[in-house]
Amino acid sequence: MDKIHAMQLFIRVAELESFSRAAETLGLPKGSVSRQIQALENHLGSRLLHRTTRRVLLTQDGMVYFERAKDLLSNLEELDSLFQTDPSSVSGRLRVDMPVAIARNVVIPRLPDFLQHYPGIELELSSSDRLVDVIREGFDCVVRVGALKDSGLIARPLGKLTVINCASPSYLARFGYPESLEDLSSHALVHYAVNLGVRPQGFEVARDNGSQWVKTGGVLTVNSTETYHAACLAGLGIIQVPRVGVREALHGGKLIEILPQYRAEPMPVSLLYPHRRNLSRRVHLLMEWLTEVLRDYVD
Repeated sequence: MDKIHAMQLFIRVAELESFSRAAETLGLPKGSVSRQIQALENHLGSRLLHRTTRRVLLTQDGMVYFERAKDLLSNLEELDSLFQTDPSSVSGRLRVDMPVAIARNVVIPRLPDFLQHYPGIELELSSSDRLVDVIREGFDCVVRVGALKDSGLIARPLGKLTVINCASPSYLARFGYPESLEDLSSHALVHYAVNLGVRPQGFEVARDNGSQWVKTGGVLTVNSTETYHAACLAGLGIIQVPRVGVREALHGGKLIEILPQYRAEPMPVSLLYPHRRNLSRRVHLLMEWLTEVLRDYVD
């Protein structure tokens, strides 16, 4: 039995709480993963995992072994690359998640340079409006926009995104340009809600003591940032959105910024990653690159 490999399999199963998902992410047969972890348990003389039909959970001994094994493997990985400076020596799979607009407008255009510089890295890039479970789904790091909840993850603040108000030329031709907050009563807002059924508060305006919410019209509520942008382009109403997400539309005249004196609170951008004493070199390199790429877009 290769104990190091068995440890790696055990950690992935424990993080994802599933033999099937762990095997899928590693490109291995489920039976092979199960047999190697069984061999590891036999070698240690202790049961590490509780197996049920729905989930796989750590035993008390498994919790202790899990933390020690993560530290050991992290140290081994760093030790292997301690004296290597050649970018081609960096290899392995990375899994990262970020909002669609940041992936499309910021990261993807510059990603070829990163992957050409580190040809041994295989990147899995997730982007959607859903907040992924970093630990259970095996993500190395995620980019989050907005206020953070206490998740037990380590957060690195990267700055804030300027939020602007914009509408399409066709919408403004029909309803005119609002010049004050009072004018918004006769305008339509495209509403965004993560969970449909909960109507947002309205048009947000940043104030010294917090946010002010102004009621507007508007009959459309969406739960996707892509749909949110598309609705604005179609002339269905005003949106409040980070400038980075609509740069091209603004430059091309497809959207027009309005009410610049009444902007919402800037949105914080953070890089989150699991609590580990040492990060692998490839994760560290990716996070430093993401920090540098986003620097041009945050205040």
